[in-house]
Amino acid sequence: MKIQSPVTIVIPVYNDVSALRRTVPKVLAIMDDLATSYEIIIAEDASTDGSTEVAEEYAKAYDAVIHLHRNQRLGRGSALTHAVSIAKGEIFCYFDVDLATDLSHLTDLLGAISGGYDIATGSRLLSESKIIRSYGREIKSRGYNTLVHCILRSSISDHQCGFKAFRTHSLKMLLPDIVDTHWFWDTEILVRAQWIGLKIKEIPVVWTEGKGTTVRSGDIWKMGKAILRLWWQIHVS
Repeated sequence: MKIQSPVTIVIPVYNDVSALRRTVPKVLAIMDDLATSYEIIIAEDASTDGSTEVAEEYAKAYDAVIHLHRNQRLGRGSALTHAVSIAKGEIFCYFDVDLATDLSHLTDLLGAISGGYDIATGSRLLSESKIIRSYGREIKSRGYNTLVHCILRSSISDHQCGFKAFRTHSLKMLLPDIVDTHWFWDTEILVRAQWIGLKIKEIPVVWTEGKGTTVRSGDIWKMGKAILRLWWQIHVS
């Protein structure tokens, strides 16, 4: 049975033209079968590798595709927040352009929101999940999530999986308090959602690490500082 609520799919993009070319046709085909009404927003953030032009081509070719371009790179989280401001769907969903998470899980992700959850998030760290990634990245991920559990008292197993869906109304309620504009955006959303009692469902996924990653060492240090900043804001200020 198709999802009856209008769905907004957001694909954040920064200099990943090859993945963008592959991904949009796949998402269009899946959403035609999955939802009665949908839009796909390509949130493209000042790319210089041809992603801008490819996104524009898709927007011209398909009525369901919207190209949201910015001339200055302001961060992935900021791009998602911008996309929320123009989203028409009652369900807001985003995933990484490289499709590291198998799109077969999209049915479960959107179905959880239709079934009454405020947030549904893919998890690479549930026992049922099947992941392929380097040992180093595995250690970093588990270490990061352990810090979030211990310092921010989150009960979510995996905060940074780029495969999430929201009841749009619930997400808009959270956004005024969200400070981060880049990678920590995902974690801040989930932690703040727990603090106000929103219903969250974690979904086990099949996830495969891509050939490259846009998460740099500098981002990791910034996210560590962001954990402490969020603790201070929640518990002190």
